Amino acid sequence: MSETIRLTINGAEYTSAVEPRLLLVHYLRDVLGLTGTHIGCDTSQCGACTVLLDGQAVKSCTVLAVQADGHSITTIEGLGAEGNLHPLQEGFWERHGLQCGYCTPGMIMAAAGLLSRTPNPTEEEIRHGLEGNLCRCTGYHNIVQAVQYAAARLRGETPVEEGAAV
Repeated sequence: MSETIRLTINGAEYTSAVEPRLLLVHYLRDVLGLTGTHIGCDTSQCGACTVLLDGQAVKSCTVLAVQADGHSITTIEGLGAEGNLHPLQEGFWERHGLQCGYCTPGMIMAAAGLLSRTPNPTEEEIRHGLEGNLCRCTGYHNIVQAVQYAAARLRGETPVEEGAAV
């Protein structure tokens, strides 16, 4: 038995028949081919699957696709484009906020949710906003600097020089 859902994903409208138990992360990856949303732990602990649901960061492994019916989803593919990076993507590049890159889409989406409600976050607010997202490669310092960089750019300011006291 399937249910019909209608979603707006990265600005495009989708209508699909899905099984009621299909997770949003599997809908995005397996049905739509949006593989930037990663599956990391299957237990909602790592945050690699974070997307924006109506502008709020959620772990898509905890949301059924039918629960997202009628809502707007933004995935990492919807933030920027080749040659036109979102300030968060640019910040992760400029401030070396990634190593293996597996957690990066989820980190960026969690940071996007944070910056949408807190445009000038403190380091503590950034760390708190990202605490549901795990990175096994970095010490988070460069990730925090990447978010600070993006916050400044989104406010129309020049980011603080790398390594400078904030």
